[in-house]
Amino acid sequence: MSRDKQRHLPLLPLGALAAGFGLGGVAAAQTPATAPTPAASASAAGDGKEAVLPTVKAKARAVRQGKDTVQATTTSIGKGTQELRDIPQSVTVVTERLIDDRNLDTLKEALHNTAGISFQAAEGGEEDIRLRGFSLNSTGDIFIDGIRDPAFYERDTFNDDRIEVMRGSASMLFGRGSTGGAVNQVNKQPLLFGRNEVDLTIGNGKYTRVTADMNLRTGENAALRVNAMKTEADNWGNFVDKEGLAATYALGIGTRDEFSVGLYTLDNHNGVNYGMPWLAPSAGATDRVLVPVDPRNYYAAASDYSDGGAKYGTLAHIHRFGQGSELKTVLRRANYDRDLRASAIRFCTRSNANPECPNATTDPVTLQNIGPNTILTRGNNVKIQELDTLNFQSDYSGRFHFGGLKHAVQAGVDYAHEEFVNFGASALPAAKPKTTLGAPNAGGGVDEAARLVTMNRTFDAKALGVYAQDLIQITPQWKLLAGLRWDRFEGDYNTPQIGTTAPTHRARKDALWSKRVGVLYQPDAFQSYHLSYGTSFNTSGDTYQYDLLGSNTPPEGSRNFELGGKLDLVDGNLSVRFALFHSVKTNERNRDADTVLQTPTAYLLSGQRHASGIELDLAGRITPAWEVFASYAFIPDAEIDKGSPPATDPNGIPVSLQGEQVGSRPGGTPRHSGTIWSTYRLGAWRFGGGLNARSADAPPLVSTFKAPAYVTGDLMAEYTFNDLTFKLNVTNVTNKLYADMLYRGHYIPGKPRTVQLTTSYRF
Repeated sequence: MSRDKQRHLPLLPLGALAAGFGLGGVAAAQTPATAPTPAASASAAGDGKEAVLPTVKAKARAVRQGKDTVQATTTSIGKGTQELRDIPQSVTVVTERLIDDRNLDTLKEALHNTAGISFQAAEGGEEDIRLRGFSLNSTGDIFIDGIRDPAFYERDTFNDDRIEVMRGSASMLFGRGSTGGAVNQVNKQPLLFGRNEVDLTIGNGKYTRVTADMNLRTGENAALRVNAMKTEADNWGNFVDKEGLAATYALGIGTRDEFSVGLYTLDNHNGVNYGMPWLAPSAGATDRVLVPVDPRNYYAAASDYSDGGAKYGTLAHIHRFGQGSELKTVLRRANYDRDLRASAIRFCTRSNANPECPNATTDPVTLQNIGPNTILTRGNNVKIQELDTLNFQSDYSGRFHFGGLKHAVQAGVDYAHEEFVNFGASALPAAKPKTTLGAPNAGGGVDEAARLVTMNRTFDAKALGVYAQDLIQITPQWKLLAGLRWDRFEGDYNTPQIGTTAPTHRARKDALWSKRVGVLYQPDAFQSYHLSYGTSFNTSGDTYQYDLLGSNTPPEGSRNFELGGKLDLVDGNLSVRFALFHSVKTNERNRDADTVLQTPTAYLLSGQRHASGIELDLAGRITPAWEVFASYAFIPDAEIDKGSPPATDPNGIPVSLQGEQVGSRPGGTPRHSGTIWSTYRLGAWRFGGGLNARSADAPPLVSTFKAPAYVTGDLMAEYTFNDLTFKLNVTNVTNKLYADMLYRGHYIPGKPRTVQLTTSYRF
């Protein structure tokens, strides 16, 4: 998509295509021939006089394209394409302009540019996201064009037109999951206008990335869009080697019936940074600090890797009824694979239980005695998985008058079949070689190909959902939203005979309702205020497995209250969003003290947690030359309200219960988090700078220490000469060492200082 100046497109005759926005993710840029009105035809046929049509004056906003601005005015995350001002819930949009300005290659990097989000380190830094302190898991809360993208792999942004983050309970729209919110990646679609672009980026860490965005108009209302990517980097040992290709062909763009077929493939062969262990400042201390090394240091074995990716094909049809009504039907078949061989890095201390470190000190490693000769062990962490999915969904969007009121109705049905297979890998005869703190990227490894890989569990999931919501305009200033959804989730879990362990089979079926209501007050075209309530649920099978207790436990539930608004300033060129929220999970899965020492048949839904705070977003142009994007979240109140009380065995010895302590602040919920990015144009030059910040935050299930707060800074300078653009980015200018992703036993450092030069050619 080009960076040409915003253009005014002719107003399309279909209400659904008003102001030049294509529905269903496909932008229309050409006005089909308009048939004569019945009155005009009758006049011409009846009296032979020349028909004269009355003058019609229409006003529409200029089409804002993601490549041209950090401001978004519409979203497709709420089913169908809607004005952001008509959604009574917080939505943050990371546009293509922001992705390109800050060189955000992955979904994780892009989400760092939204507030209220934190990351759990998990196995190899997978996308285990926390939003408002609630988990967004990869199997339930990440979507591509509104269809669930339920797998563990590192998602790339090369085919993203924008990334949309909806905050708060959203099961009425998406079904299971969505306690903290949902993330929707919007793919680039064929256009009837625009320019092609090729980008080459080189940087330190032997980084090279080539992307191509090609749009070919093949007919009056047909076009082909192809996006390709290849990225390689040594990255100081944490190598990157990935490639992607996405192609979509659309026919009938902007007409009554629009068809599209798309293919997507992403293959990752990357290193995997399992992070560093937390370090005690002194012997016996309960606090923890970061290991004082360069953030570029990488201690994994040379044989470690993270392979995987996604392949999917999509068929879509949009039928436009006129008057702003349409029916969009989508069928997607997808395959995901993951093969991770990683090393959990730990300090090696000599003891009777760990005699393999003869040169290590017998004292615990602390900040007072750590040094270049401190020995590190490398664990054996293996994740091998495959997932096949089939998704079908059909969504109707319609506008009409009934009972003297204006209605904007959205209704639909969706079905998903997910087949998950997990594999185990045999141990190797020898442990991975150790290294020392002073020898990062020292190599060494094992023969991973010698492992025997066998299937150890399967999970077959079927989900059916039906929903409907109506946005009713009560008066010119007041609107009322009401929505209801019914879901049925069925999971079937199996493990084979493994040695002397008998096979298992566990299954359950769940059906329940989700609700969403909201009131909007819109005194004029530049102001919108809302008050809303929504619910969500999590089933026991969200992670594609049932343990003995979970297979007998009903879904968890949560609810979200929100008071907020959206203001358009500077003649609509600058958007401000704010929200006060209160989110609570009222029936979290739990074990209580009376049953923990026995063999219960189910968890108790007796846990409860909440989070309350305020969020602010700012996006757009303050002046024609000055553009800004900012996102900030303040969560002063977050607490575990109910949980497992302390338990003791028959001898009075305390028993440790899994879960966070009552009264504690949940991990992964920083009080302050935010980002700001601003650019200014001076002739052919454009300069930019920004900050990312997070206050101190504890890892999940930890109450004795916190990761320290941090602030990092980024800079950009760009020069455009005809069709060529040269852009220099410096990320984390001061090479700040900080804990970006958190876990109980370790953390993953944030991105070190990165210098990259991008050359773009548009034609």
